[in-house]
Amino acid sequence: MELPTVRSLVYDNLGGVIVNLLDGTPLEGQAEAIAAFTGALITSLVGFAAIMLSMFMILWIERKQLGRMMDRRGAMTSLRSLWIGENGTTAGAWWDMVPFIGKPIGAVNRWLNASFGNHDPDRPTVDRVNNRSWMGFAIFPGFFQNVADGMKFLIKEHMVPERADKLVFEVAPYLVISSTVLILGLIPMGAGIYGANPELSVLFAMAVFGIAPIGVFFGGWASNNKYTLIGGIRSAVQLTSYEIPLLLTVLSVCVVSGSFNFVEIVTFQGQSGAWNLFLLPLGGALFLISMLAEVERIPFDMPEAEAELVEGWWTEYGGMRFGLLFAAEYMRTYAACILFAHFFLGGWHAPFSGVWGDVPIIGLASTSIIWVLLKAWLVFAVVFVWARVALLRIRTDQILEFGWRILLPLSVINLLVAVLFRLFLFDPAGVVEEGLGNAWGLGIFAYMLPVIVTVVSLGLFFYLLNDEDKDASPERMFHVRTLEPAGTVVPGTE
Repeated sequence: MELPTVRSLVYDNLGGVIVNLLDGTPLEGQAEAIAAFTGALITSLVGFAAIMLSMFMILWIERKQLGRMMDRRGAMTSLRSLWIGENGTTAGAWWDMVPFIGKPIGAVNRWLNASFGNHDPDRPTVDRVNNRSWMGFAIFPGFFQNVADGMKFLIKEHMVPERADKLVFEVAPYLVISSTVLILGLIPMGAGIYGANPELSVLFAMAVFGIAPIGVFFGGWASNNKYTLIGGIRSAVQLTSYEIPLLLTVLSVCVVSGSFNFVEIVTFQGQSGAWNLFLLPLGGALFLISMLAEVERIPFDMPEAEAELVEGWWTEYGGMRFGLLFAAEYMRTYAACILFAHFFLGGWHAPFSGVWGDVPIIGLASTSIIWVLLKAWLVFAVVFVWARVALLRIRTDQILEFGWRILLPLSVINLLVAVLFRLFLFDPAGVVEEGLGNAWGLGIFAYMLPVIVTVVSLGLFFYLLNDEDKDASPERMFHVRTLEPAGTVVPGTE
């Protein structure tokens, strides 16, 4: 038994309804095209809504995880703050003054405060300080502070610098935001949760991903501010140097999977018996590092560099434009996490879905949007947030040197490995539509290639992790400590 997908429900039901409604009208000849367009629009909106609504989770994850890692509780404002007041007063009286919708909301507010407030006759101390929202049980602590921040940006005034290039200054944020939204609308979120599904959807998404640096540079240049100009130039050179390793890494995934289509790449991993991460672990690491630089997250946040450039290329933006740019940065980060889940973690396929996918009832959960969200949240928490806590910002020359000297050669090697795997070690007979595939076996030993690659890669990782000669001076780009104690170096002699 398979659950109907969003795409099948829309196209099978709504499409027939539209064709029947247009029967006998002047648009009868275009009925199927209109039905197809409407279905694509609805499924795209469903996928986009799933991404946007679930994006609140990564904002909450970052706040709470950063707080825990710094021995604090992080954001704690809870849902109860919407109706809890102080000194015996709640927001109900304020809502009563709002025309049309105010009185019903005020009544609900007063009921929530009476039912779920802090009033407790058994605790006179709580009653004495009235309705303080941090008393009692907290509902989703810290989650709804994201909503409050968005509302704050909405009411802030937007001002254009006097000598700025006003046209370019206003257009630049829309280049960044619109390209990001277009990517999110293109990424599938499930086996039937996608709108357009072109054969070259991966290439199209990567091309759109490269538009944002243009908007970043335009915004930094048009602001007529030396700090924003430096940030824009840094962003242009950084994103250019890391896009090449990123594209080569994505190309290796497409070579192994035999397709440039998102849905086919995810489906191939479920049918071949191994996720791409176990075949191309180097590619997974290169993709994450390149994406960290592409979305300008620590340690690659030199275009913003709050300590030296105020706020980098978006220093002069305020109000909702700053809020949208801030949101676009997290949207691009979230898109990077979802893309990693699709390219390397099997997308909407559960771990070992081929084993328990045929189990009644339980097997229905083997392919679901829930797996995409869980994998994306896990990648964000383990990689993006942890890197922000653990790593320091590095210099611009080190960033560029790392991209050109290390990531670019490694991405070429990763592509070569992918070509060799696909040409000589891939068995098309091992790809099955249902059940457990074994397309990457070595002879009669099924699944040996992913196991061997994973074990060898982990061994190299731990070897390189501990292979540090602390008595020798490392190369400049890896130099994170001085060999001489502070205060012992004579100027001019080092």
